[in-house]
Amino acid sequence: MKTIMKARVCTRKEYVAIFLFLAVFAFIFLLRNTDNLKSQTKVKSTTIVPKVSTEPDMHHSFCTFQPRSPEDALEERRLLDSIAWPEAPPLSDPLSLNQTSDPAHSTFTILPGRTGGQWHVGDQLEIIIKMSDFQGRPKKSGGDFLLVQLHNQKLGAGVVGQVVDHLNGSYSAVFSLLWEGDAQVEVMLVHPREAIPVLNRLNSEQPDRIFFQSVFRLGYRSETATCNVWLRQTNRPLCNYTDLRTGEPWFCYKPKMLSCGARISHVMGGFEKKIKAYEEKLFESAVNMKVSLWASGPSNITVLPKKEGQSDVKSSIVTSGPSGYYYQGVWRALGGTTVHQFNDSSVISQCLKGKVVHMYGDSTIRQLFEYLNATLPDLKKFNLHSPKQVGPFMALDYANNILVTYRCHGPPIRFAEVQTSQLRYIANELDGVTGGTNTVIVLGIWSHFSTFPMEIYIRRLQTIRRAVVRLLDRSPGTLVIIRTANPKALGLYETLTNSDWYSLQRDKVLRAMFKGLNVHLLDAWEMVLAHHLPHSLHPQPPIIKNMIDVLLSNVCPQKRGQGFGFAGGEEWRFKNSLSL
Repeated sequence: MKTIMKARVCTRKEYVAIFLFLAVFAFIFLLRNTDNLKSQTKVKSTTIVPKVSTEPDMHHSFCTFQPRSPEDALEERRLLDSIAWPEAPPLSDPLSLNQTSDPAHSTFTILPGRTGGQWHVGDQLEIIIKMSDFQGRPKKSGGDFLLVQLHNQKLGAGVVGQVVDHLNGSYSAVFSLLWEGDAQVEVMLVHPREAIPVLNRLNSEQPDRIFFQSVFRLGYRSETATCNVWLRQTNRPLCNYTDLRTGEPWFCYKPKMLSCGARISHVMGGFEKKIKAYEEKLFESAVNMKVSLWASGPSNITVLPKKEGQSDVKSSIVTSGPSGYYYQGVWRALGGTTVHQFNDSSVISQCLKGKVVHMYGDSTIRQLFEYLNATLPDLKKFNLHSPKQVGPFMALDYANNILVTYRCHGPPIRFAEVQTSQLRYIANELDGVTGGTNTVIVLGIWSHFSTFPMEIYIRRLQTIRRAVVRLLDRSPGTLVIIRTANPKALGLYETLTNSDWYSLQRDKVLRAMFKGLNVHLLDAWEMVLAHHLPHSLHPQPPIIKNMIDVLLSNVCPQKRGQGFGFAGGEEWRFKNSLSL
């Protein structure tokens, strides 16, 4: 009996030993895995991930972003290749203007018409442009940024030409002849080829030359910190505000005392002009920037009526030709929806009756909101106590069930102070739209991306495009209209921050990005360039009125014989070149 009891005691001791062993093993296992989790967390904190961090991100490099998908990266490469500009040799220090393109010594020549030196409506006019330097010597290479226009101010007529660079100092330009009467050729040098590498270098080496700031506040304590898409390496930790859903990057230097979660506002901080003194010579108004060239011979022609038996004017326009032209001050599209004039507020109200119009973008989109708000007497703007420049804005015509809203796009945006609660990315806003046949979306985003490498703009458009596709998939009847970039008046500051060359490159990318989708382009580039009014970042009222006509004509397209109180316009319908 004693032997049996002793055995049982030993068995209990063994159980206790086994239990203690298992407990110690489990504790060690848990401790090891906890250390691994901590280690993984530390590794992740040095990588930019799509989340809003309330703690400082200790990653101090000049900002790497979350990985791109292979498809996005390939598209980016193709887009960059498609807009590649002819290379120019490095500049000497000090720079001598003698060897750079001089508009005063450069000329254009109108080539004879193909029918006995005459031109008829429906023909094409071709010119040759010869560039020379400041000593009158012919240039031997291409790469100058030229804009060409054909106009007749008395008729209120104008159309944009297409430029071909022969890469040997000469260029061709072709115009479609679309009205009867006089037509004056204008050729403008925006930038000599030697200026383009400077603009390119600024964006690659100094993307932070326009900087932004945020105010951080907790109670009565506040601090200000610099913010941007990129922040240069310092000893200061960073606050990571990369958007959770889109992955759009944004960073601020962490305040000394306050946490990253105390950020309350966003504002443009300023501009640092980091250009070499000798390079400024390339950007002189009335010398080599936005200066018209002389004609070696006549600068105008007389266009005769269309020849008998000639094919229709519109059908003869090649796909690479202009999207439209002005005649009697009215924009006439050469493809897509026929443009009508909406000259009466009651007609506009009838068109928009029962519609919801959401506008997203920069101040050039806000112009469209302001036009409608000022034109429609029953469209009442709500006082949301929003800053005049920033918004958001909302206007309602209760009787006609019309709602129009405007919201600025997310950073980078150079507006006055914006509350961080109102900083919204367009893609996220689109994901919140129900959509449908009574919903109109108007987008415009380009100007505020001019100081950054093109990759940043491509990335933003890719996120917006994905949101547009999602919207059109769930609500195919939704109308989406995208406003393009436009040329503007240029001084030195405007050139270094928003040159027409920057705008042209973004315009090309935007068109390529949305090609093939069921969206419509509001071609602000051609509508500003073809008009006789001076170029302006914010086009003047006559141009805005024509843009509204294009917008509303897409909202309320009319077929032949349908009455709607429209004035003017034409009933041509051709292959849609506005709808991409």
